Amino acid sequence: MKHSISSDHLSLQKIQEIIENNIKLELSESARKKIQLCRDYLDQKMSKAGEVHYGINTGFGSLCDTVISNEDLGKLQRNLVLSHACGTGDEVPKGIVRLMLLLKIQGLSYGHSGVQVETVQRLIDMYNNDITPIIYQLGSLGASGDLAPLAHLSLPLIGEGEVYFGGDRMKSVEMLSLMKWSKIELKSKEGLALLNGTQFMSAYGVWSLIQSNRLSYAADLIGAISLEGYDGRLNPFYENVNAIRNQVGQIETAARFRKILEGSELIAKEKIHVQDPYSFRCIPQVHGASKDAIAHVTAVFEREINAVTDNPTIFPETDEIISAGNFHGQPLAISLDFLGIALAELGSISERRIYKLISGTRNLPPFLVSKPGLNSGFMIPQYTAASIVSQNKQLATPASVDSIESSNGQEDHVSMGANAATKTYRIVENLNRILAIELFNAAQAIEFRRPGKSSAVIENLLSDYRKHVPSVQDDKYMHPEIEKSINFIKKIQNYV
Repeated sequence: MKHSISSDHLSLQKIQEIIENNIKLELSESARKKIQLCRDYLDQKMSKAGEVHYGINTGFGSLCDTVISNEDLGKLQRNLVLSHACGTGDEVPKGIVRLMLLLKIQGLSYGHSGVQVETVQRLIDMYNNDITPIIYQLGSLGASGDLAPLAHLSLPLIGEGEVYFGGDRMKSVEMLSLMKWSKIELKSKEGLALLNGTQFMSAYGVWSLIQSNRLSYAADLIGAISLEGYDGRLNPFYENVNAIRNQVGQIETAARFRKILEGSELIAKEKIHVQDPYSFRCIPQVHGASKDAIAHVTAVFEREINAVTDNPTIFPETDEIISAGNFHGQPLAISLDFLGIALAELGSISERRIYKLISGTRNLPPFLVSKPGLNSGFMIPQYTAASIVSQNKQLATPASVDSIESSNGQEDHVSMGANAATKTYRIVENLNRILAIELFNAAQAIEFRRPGKSSAVIENLLSDYRKHVPSVQDDKYMHPEIEKSINFIKKIQNYV
């Protein structure tokens, strides 16, 4: 099975299907024609004397007024790729790099970038043969595109840099030899087309959004178990009280909780207390607001991954080469900051539920262990969750409000979207950990409600969870149990 790269809308769901099922890519005939038409047009333009176009026959950035001779246009593009590969720090995870490849191929397929068909095909061949360029996380300002990381992505095309191939790390020139491929000889504009673009930010954002949907669902499931463990009330999840607020995510959250808890003996039991703390009573409002944020950010990113984001852009049909700013990452930077805040809040309210579960109230023993004092029980997992929540609050500080000018002032406002992307990635990973600790606590709390039964959904989930993590009778080494819980969350299935 193959996915045909074309101008058809590429959804988040389709991307998830491609990466999870290891679907190969191919260039549609319509995309091939558009790319070739644009390349032919550009070659014709470059054959005419006297025309000057930014980045095609000029220098870059503040060197935009330096004209380059026609015989040096290929060398100009090669020099661009080499000189801009200045990334540093940790390596970008392989899954993100593959997303970068996919999104760069998609962006070039619209026929407004002036690249050779051969160049796009080589990117497809790298993707299909699981050849992963080595890219570093630090170096992009998220303004003239993701210059440094996209330069590292492009290095293997010209036989430079390093890749992972067949499980081994090797120089790109070795990979080319093994594949019997020649180096790509870049033509005018090609280096700029490869480096200008938002595919680093977009890839991180797409990955984070896919995980966000899973984590939002997991937060509802686990929050429902905590509600049962804490002997909470169902009233805040009634349809009528949520409908009159008119907030889509809130209404969706309440409906999901009612479905999760349907048929539960525990939730139906008469309650002594009149109302619950906010971390339980306001789940529809808090989880719902995060759902709305995820939906908004998804719409922004779906527009971006179906866009042309390099510069200049070429319009053969109107005989125009336009230098503009489609590479600027501001839409993504603000959205990534928004997503990070929304996910950090899911973690924040989760930790508050953990705190309530170990508080020794509502007929639960202190720290959820039968012999508190002799045993510390679940005292310290809450410390761990609190530590992670605090870090997420720091990571949720917006990157998009910052700007540092570059290129001698030519690039005088930047988005810092790459930093927004990498810190949102860390927030996602941290949220996995916080929700795993909540599940660890909530499942233990349910043990003290036995022989009462929860709903079929929750009992099924707890049965699966207990295959990996047993209940705690006496103090034990907790780290392995938390790690098993994290792995369980990362593979959580659809229980509703």
